[in-house]
Amino acid sequence: MHRLFVALAVCFSCFIIWVIYLANTGQMVGWFKFFTQLPHGDKIGHFCIFGTLTLLANLSTKCRTWHWKKIHCYWGSSAVLLFVTIEELSQHFLPSRTLDIYDYLADLAGIGLASLISWLLVYFWPQLINHSVSHRR
Repeated sequence: MHRLFVALAVCFSCFIIWVIYLANTGQMVGWFKFFTQLPHGDKIGHFCIFGTLTLLANLSTKCRTWHWKKIHCYWGSSAVLLFVTIEELSQHFLPSRTLDIYDYLADLAGIGLASLISWLLVYFWPQLINHSVSHRR
C-alpha cells in the first residue's frame, strides 16, 4: 500500500508542476479555462489540488511527524506548505501571474484539512499507514 501512495504522490506532483508550468507560460487548456470560469473555481482548485497533494505526501511518508515544543507537524504537510509558499511568492516576479493572498489562503485551507484527515487516519485506521494502534492518544 505504501508504494501505491508514493507512486500517486509522485504522479500528482508531476501533474501540479505541469499545471504551474502552463500557468506560468500563459497557456490555458480547455479544462483550465473551465475551472477559472466557475465562481471561485480558482480557489476551489487551489484547495483541492494542494489538499490532495498534502494527503498523498502524508500517506507516502507514513504520516511521520517532526516536533517543535508541543507541536507535532507532518513532514508531508510541511513540505507542501514550503512548496506552496515558494510557488505563490514566485508569482510576484512573473508577468503572466498574479500574486493573490486568497489563493494562498485556499492552499492553506486544503493543507489544513488534509492534515486533519491524516491525523484521523492515523487515529482510526492505523493499519492503512503501518502505524501500531498504540499511537492513539
